[in-house]
Amino acid sequence: MGHRVERASRETAGAGLPPGQRLQRGWPVTHYGPVPRFRPERWEFRIFGATADGGAHVWNHEQFTALPYATVVADLHCVTKFSMLGAEWGGIPARTVLELAPPAPEVTHVMVWAEYGFSSNLRLADFAAEGVLFATHKDGELLTAEHGFPVRLVVPHLYAWKGPKWVRGVEYMTADRRGFWEERGYHNIGDPWKEQRYSYQEEPGDGPEL
Repeated sequence: MGHRVERASRETAGAGLPPGQRLQRGWPVTHYGPVPRFRPERWEFRIFGATADGGAHVWNHEQFTALPYATVVADLHCVTKFSMLGAEWGGIPARTVLELAPPAPEVTHVMVWAEYGFSSNLRLADFAAEGVLFATHKDGELLTAEHGFPVRLVVPHLYAWKGPKWVRGVEYMTADRRGFWEERGYHNIGDPWKEQRYSYQEEPGDGPEL
């Protein structure tokens, strides 16, 4: 299995706390709804929507976890105001997925889909940024079910809700569309360094109308 080490770009790896955040020792469990049961024989990861070749790309669990593995040292900033600094995440870079299943040229955003129909939208540039990872491990250990096993998305430069637990696929989109929390009052972009927590803080162009 291939392996490389990256460090997340910008202020995202141990460079301090964004505004309004507090340092967290340990890793609290935060999520909406129940913890899904993992059934490896039924699990698949799908890339669909506006792909370059017009078709869906699908990996089963064995195939997905065999993709090139990388380690990223990056912070996690929760919108509930705790930050966990300098964690080591292991998994498959988003850039690897983009290379294996390229988006069509007109794609501007992605929707990351997780269990129970949960979703989170990202600009394509944010999804393709250095350090963005489909994490299977933290600090060398497999993720626990409560923390997103078998796969959670880690987007170090945005608030943690932008990186869902229990990810099952990515939809390529040619226009922005709000995800689960973005439809319920959270900021469409979610940059912690700009403290973009809630939709009422959005500027023109930050997202589609609610």
